[in-house]
Amino acid sequence: MIEFVIHGRGGRGGVTLAKLIAGAYYRRGLHVQAFGIYGAERTGAPVQAYVRVDEREIDVYGAIATPDHVIIVDPSLVSPAVAAGERSGGWIVINTGQPPETFAGVFPGRRVATVDANAIAVAHGLGTQAVPIVNTALLGAMARVLGMEIAAAEGALGDAGFGGANVAAARAAFAEVVTTEEPGEIAQPVLAEQHASMSFLDERVGARPSTHTGAWASRLPHSRELRPLCNDSCPAGNDVRGFVQAAAAGDDGRALAILLETSPFPGTCGRVCPAPCMDACNRRELDGAVDVRDIERALAECAAWPRPQRPSGGAPVAVVGAGPAGLSGAYHLARLGHPVTVIEAAPELGGLLRGGIPEYRLPRVVLEREIEFILDHGVEVRTGQPVDRAGLRRVAREYSAVLVATGQQSLRALDVPGAMAGVVEQGLEFLAHTHAAAEDLSGAAVVIVGGGNTAVDAARTAVRLGARDVRVVYRRTRAEMPAIAEEVDEALAEGVVIEELLSPAGLCVRDGRTSLVCRRMVLGEPDESGRPCPTGVDGDEALVEVSCDRLLLAVGQDGDLSLFPPPVAPVAPFRGPMSVGGASAAVYVCGDLAGGEGTVSAAIGSGRHAALAIHAALAGAEGDREAGSLAAERPRPAGPIAERPEDAPLAGPETVHLRAFPRIPPEPVSLAAPRLRRRDFAEVRRGFAQRSGHDPLTAEASRCFSCGACTGCDLCVI
Repeated sequence: MIEFVIHGRGGRGGVTLAKLIAGAYYRRGLHVQAFGIYGAERTGAPVQAYVRVDEREIDVYGAIATPDHVIIVDPSLVSPAVAAGERSGGWIVINTGQPPETFAGVFPGRRVATVDANAIAVAHGLGTQAVPIVNTALLGAMARVLGMEIAAAEGALGDAGFGGANVAAARAAFAEVVTTEEPGEIAQPVLAEQHASMSFLDERVGARPSTHTGAWASRLPHSRELRPLCNDSCPAGNDVRGFVQAAAAGDDGRALAILLETSPFPGTCGRVCPAPCMDACNRRELDGAVDVRDIERALAECAAWPRPQRPSGGAPVAVVGAGPAGLSGAYHLARLGHPVTVIEAAPELGGLLRGGIPEYRLPRVVLEREIEFILDHGVEVRTGQPVDRAGLRRVAREYSAVLVATGQQSLRALDVPGAMAGVVEQGLEFLAHTHAAAEDLSGAAVVIVGGGNTAVDAARTAVRLGARDVRVVYRRTRAEMPAIAEEVDEALAEGVVIEELLSPAGLCVRDGRTSLVCRRMVLGEPDESGRPCPTGVDGDEALVEVSCDRLLLAVGQDGDLSLFPPPVAPVAPFRGPMSVGGASAAVYVCGDLAGGEGTVSAAIGSGRHAALAIHAALAGAEGDREAGSLAAERPRPAGPIAERPEDAPLAGPETVHLRAFPRIPPEPVSLAAPRLRRRDFAEVRRGFAQRSGHDPLTAEASRCFSCGACTGCDLCVI
């Protein structure tokens, strides 16, 4: 093995010199390494470049400690240390105008050659007086020192694409280099007998190796785009990688436009989504997931919203239900050119978004803005009009298609022995009526049964209404609670207590005080939900009493299937339209009514898929093509894309070279103090913390790895 060490400073061409030397060997079929090690700041900082050459594949990595030859690009780096460990018989080549004898005391017993590569480079216009580029001049000097013809250096430069002044500089250095002894064949390790006659930069070479890289590339890299985990896990179907990368580039308008292709609720989802994309983020393996949720929120607040377009020509469609699924379906149908009428039983639009999510999580001004944006696409609204089975048949006769998105209206009951009027109430009903008119719970002990977001929202609402004691009773442990983890943390900070492994058994009154009697539970094997199944503990000693003036039930909801004629089970989702009472229009079902995941983002995605299915059915094959083009063409990242199948493999953690990225913690998010949160319904999470002269949106988006997509780094080409 032959090894070179080059000592220089950033920006002077030392690393390129290493590549030229390596390339000369590589083009004749030998194995090489060429790489540099940089200081903290590249320009002007010390740089070491290394070259290894061998007849076998090189499996040695890291810096070279015992080189055969040393090249000093910057004379300020001359010291005995740079030649420490150099093998006997090699050369030390120095970029300096001084004669080699000057360095006899620094490098005793060494072969030294000097050349004023700085002056040569400046004379030929390579670099500047302050920072001359000396690599090609030093290449010519090396050719002379190692006994080569100048034509060998010229050939190597030609292979690398260097010509003109670079060739002239190499010739000048070849002629001007000064040595302590006559140049000639040097004592150096012989690679193999068949290479013994091949000297450095010999032009007599055979065919090129089968694979080259860098400037000597003989193959075009084959790039295939993978599916990023964030996109794959988004129930709304958002191009998470796409909008985050646009935000990282500072193009907030394009980032918002990408979001609006799939969801009309970026400000809403940026507040209430459980963010499965963040759970899937590969950056979790390094220093924390990219905060996609707050990026989405910031884009909704800061970017300029586009002017709604109103295409025409489609068939009229009715949407029954104005929650997130229905409004999403209406939005996409309108964008596809269909006249859309939304029919809603309540006096206002929004469904669960309006009545089931407190304002401290979702301010009404945010919801109103996004509903208005949907309606500006030409969507008509009929509020205060409940639709029953007969009404659905009537609507199906009036429109070309009907999309039913009434959600889960049937609240699950819980048999609580001893229940009395004014004490037990459904959690969603409690949230709805407190939204309409705040209730005074001063001094009350409030117990909420359940572990989901409704239970946590009801508990935090009770705190804000003045309850003296608020407890969530849950039959499993906090680890199994389906509520958003951050919401649980904030509830605990506000004083809510979580009573784990308790199941309600009945209400009792003792000494004028009402209590909820609960049975202790133990966790067993996982049930169909994948969570440990709770089992009651036997015996009276397993009963616990919890003070309870108000009992709120948040144990889930079911869809109201009375809207449909029998048979109604199972309800066909949007992929399988049903006929209602012989009406001509097909009826599609979406959102939670079609067995959704129970999240806002999943409802939004379900509504969009239903809209595309309806459009394809109404417009035929042509409509199917239009539906497929709903996502506008966007500029792709640099790099050749050979294939992009829809079923491409996922870009998991194994596809990311984590060591290539510095650790950068997520941007901090501002929260109101717990003592202030208890007083009113002001928004708790305020988005990214603002600092003078700092753009947290771009900074956080820049943490994205862009998993599975070409970023134009060109490492594969190099």
